[in-house]
Amino acid sequence: GRSGALRARMQERLLSARFRYINQQLYTCSSREAARLFRSDPDAFHVYHRGFARQVARWPENPVQRVVRYLRQRPASLVVADFGCGDCTVASSVRNKVHCFDLVALSPRVTVCDMAKVPLAAESVDVAVFCLSLMGTNLQEILEEANRVLKQG
Repeated sequence: GRSGALRARMQERLLSARFRYINQQLYTCSSREAARLFRSDPDAFHVYHRGFARQVARWPENPVQRVVRYLRQRPASLVVADFGCGDCTVASSVRNKVHCFDLVALSPRVTVCDMAKVPLAAESVDVAVFCLSLMGTNLQEILEEANRVLKQG
């Protein structure tokens, strides 16, 4: 009864606090350090994504839906690289070929890697997506990597 409800509220608060802590770490470390964090504590990524999903549910619109709408208005022949893809919403919502990259695989579609070094050939994609995933202290490296894999023009 009451003790179960209290325990549930306390667990929710602990998860929220852990999400905020992990989020702060992601903004103040490099992508390499973030990858190491999630390798050493696999549950941290799931805690982060659960907390993230709770936050997004309160927003008037999830920004990834704007990305999906944008891509649906473009040719399906465009190849997309989704940097920090999370649950692969973009890939599961469009007809385009989507390369999904993240630090941990929440889906079999995800290639686990550091966003500063993705396993794609130079000039191999038409669109690079960073939907709420540009964080960390090495943003220049990450953006240079996106530039490397984007086709000219």
